[in-house]
Amino acid sequence: MKRLTRKDVKEIILKDHEVKREYDLLQSEYDFLVQMYKARMKRNVTQKQLSKLSGIDQSNISKIETGEYSPSLKTMKKIADALNTDLKIELVLRD
Repeated sequence: MKRLTRKDVKEIILKDHEVKREYDLLQSEYDFLVQMYKARMKRNVTQKQLSKLSGIDQSNISKIETGEYSPSLKTMKKIADALNTDLKIELVLRD
């Protein structure tokens, strides 16, 4: 019997329409936290430094990066500014 990879499992799970809908709803939050983390790493900035630069508690920075906390638009803007990046938000029509 073939051993399933993560990709295989993801494909199987996302065939369920309710799961797919929830997955899609969370995708933008996930995208932000990944991009935030990558920008922080690229800039060589620690969570503590980002906290000082943005005025956001370090514990909240950690919670955002682990997906435990969904930041407001205002918080995302503070983070983007502190990392010297642009925040781009777009609406994409669904079919």
